[in-house]
Amino acid sequence: MPAECAHLEGHPPWMATFLPDNLFLQGKNVRVREPQRPEVSLCRECLCRTLEKELAAYAGRVVAFEPDGESMTQYFFVAAPDLDAAGVEPALAEAIGGRLARLNGEQSCQECARAATWLWFSREQAPNLDETATIASANGEYFCAEHGAKRLSRALEAIEHANLFYVNAAYGEGGAFLWI
Repeated sequence: MPAECAHLEGHPPWMATFLPDNLFLQGKNVRVREPQRPEVSLCRECLCRTLEKELAAYAGRVVAFEPDGESMTQYFFVAAPDLDAAGVEPALAEAIGGRLARLNGEQSCQECARAATWLWFSREQAPNLDETATIASANGEYFCAEHGAKRLSRALEAIEHANLFYVNAAYGEGGAFLWI
């Protein structure tokens, strides 16, 4: 059994299994960091605090999609070179790759003057991941790592009920946070 935060006693309406250094490629668990950190079950507040700290320190580029709180069971990061092996549709992988290529340090964070390394898509901008033409052309919101991590955290905090079976941390030089 994985470790659990103390806040999960009493079956709260929100929990997530955090596997920080894991990625599932074609159904196989692949380690993306050594030494691998352990799996842990976390409440919403502990997950958000952990992800904010982790992602604020991530130096890579991120395209992140606000998850659909009504239907998501997983919220995970896939580095650009792994998109195909992770089963991401080619059109979506191409749209993400194009957006990552344009995150070249020329944009500024919407919250501060630092260079933007995150491109955030709200549900209004990208209602689902099948709308690749929209993803390729929508404005999105630009953030530095610190403010991108806070934006992701706010989106998770806004979801009233969740049981996430898989959440991981960012790795590699750049990729996307996706939900299913």
